[in-house]
Amino acid sequence: MEHLSSLYSSFYGTGPDSVEPLTGSASNRSYFRLSSPSGTCIGVRGTDAKENNAFVTIARHFRSKGMNVPEVYAVSDDGLSYLQEDLGSVMLSDHVDAALKSGGVPEDGPLADLLCRTMAALPKIQFEGARGLDFSICYPQPAFDRRMVMFDLNYFKYCFLKPSGLEFNEVLLQDDFERFADSLLVEDSDTFLYRDFNARNVMIRDGEPFFIDFQGGRRGPIYYDVASFVWQARAGYPERLKARLIDCYLLALYEYVDVPREEFDRTLRLFVLFRLLQVLGAYGFRGWMEHKAKFVTSIPPAISSVCSLLEEPFEDYPYMMQVLRAMTELPRFRNEDVKDGTLEVKVYSFSFRKGIPDDPSGNGGGYVFDCRSIHNPGRYEPYKKLTGRDDAVIRFLEDDGEILRFLDHVYGVVDPHVETYARRGFTSLTVSFGCTGGQHRSVYCAEHLARHLAARYPSVRVRLIHREQHLEDILNP
Repeated sequence: MEHLSSLYSSFYGTGPDSVEPLTGSASNRSYFRLSSPSGTCIGVRGTDAKENNAFVTIARHFRSKGMNVPEVYAVSDDGLSYLQEDLGSVMLSDHVDAALKSGGVPEDGPLADLLCRTMAALPKIQFEGARGLDFSICYPQPAFDRRMVMFDLNYFKYCFLKPSGLEFNEVLLQDDFERFADSLLVEDSDTFLYRDFNARNVMIRDGEPFFIDFQGGRRGPIYYDVASFVWQARAGYPERLKARLIDCYLLALYEYVDVPREEFDRTLRLFVLFRLLQVLGAYGFRGWMEHKAKFVTSIPPAISSVCSLLEEPFEDYPYMMQVLRAMTELPRFRNEDVKDGTLEVKVYSFSFRKGIPDDPSGNGGGYVFDCRSIHNPGRYEPYKKLTGRDDAVIRFLEDDGEILRFLDHVYGVVDPHVETYARRGFTSLTVSFGCTGGQHRSVYCAEHLARHLAARYPSVRVRLIHREQHLEDILNP
């Protein structure tokens, strides 16, 4: 922080009275709001001077063109820190998220109008922004080229497809990846590719969109940014709104170039597919490997978008189509559409001998209850081949009574947690019951908690998973 405070003092002539940490993006950059009577700004501290220089140079270039981007006030001598204009705290994604929690983004109305104004501003960034820009400063490289395409496709393959557990022929898939790259690189464009053009990188000030986080921009095709914004997986825009956004973009695009609609739509579909695969790669890495829950919960809507896109096949890449269809049909992705903000409680039974179940949400939360203190029917021959779902085992456990008292305490802990999560718009909670074999006591407890929650909270989706029996059921689907 001393670097930013020193830079603030040099620019304003006095040190900041308050320093407020801000939530950053997925990068290693740190953001702070620095304030004093002399002024308020956003301080940024990065780890790569070249990345910072890309943002600073592009921002100043865009400002000279009259674009809605933050003014850069000062840059440190080492290039790792800079101060920029404070555009407030309201992102376009805040409006989108609020709409999703209320039932979905509407096709018309103030939010749809704001989305359209954002799309209408994109052609100016792409065409005017490219004019006179020295692309050699772009980070990490100056252009969208074959190497970058193959990097993103392999990112998807190694960070999402392989971890998903799907088996495929890597040579055949690579052949189709090569053909796919050829199609994406047909046009050699001199336009600016924003790369991370989405609602999280749009600030709203005085009702107008302002653009941030374009440090990954480079020379590249216009279609990529359109696909990124309109098919943003978490937003789940309705089809009519998507069409309206495209229309707004094309109307603004006409000022710079006239692209026949049929040709535009045909090429855009390729970039929509490419962008979805790149996004899934990022979700796999950030969610499954780095255990960040918000990325895990973004996977189902992205899979849903892939399913919709594949309704009209891409015939030039038959094996890739085969693999993607198989991917969308994996059991782990079925019925997991969380884009409506529905809370899903996963209730597991398991054997401690085989380890605690993995947390698919990546948030590391929830409860693990140990049922091994309860009288074990598995010790007696008549029950050894039965499970906690069988009448004889149920009678044994309930006649003993200990498991009923155990579950009363569990309900007292879990019920308030479910109510709080549902009220706050959270989408995932895991409750696991373990015993010695994962067959009797844990199965009984998981069954009864799942049915208790489904009856008590009809709006909550309950997924019941008996891991050792390989059984799964969905209550309140």
